[in-house]
Amino acid sequence: MLTIYHNPRCSKSRQTLALIEENNQPVSIVEYLKNPLNENEINDLLQALSVKPINMMRVKEAEFKEQNLKGADDQTLINAMVNTPKLIERPIVVSNNKAIIGRPPENVLTLF
Repeated sequence: MLTIYHNPRCSKSRQTLALIEENNQPVSIVEYLKNPLNENEINDLLQALSVKPINMMRVKEAEFKEQNLKGADDQTLINAMVNTPKLIERPIVVSNNKAIIGRPPENVLTLF
């Protein structure tokens, strides 16, 4: 089963979810803005994505600049994602221990 960390207001997130459903893949939807992730969950996603925290962040969001996160260390970036879920790139789709960011949405096709 796939898990999508989803923001229904995001067009890329909606497109990615539609691709999953069109391919008849069972999916669990986590609306991470309503149910924020904790530090362990973010670390698990980072490991599944095989990326550094900065690569899982929306660096163009005003909150990124407001929190002065440019050049911050990894732990500071993780804390920022815990405290400001809007900073997490979306959507993230997980299958087993592998994850992918759905930008573009077609990236998700590699998981099935």
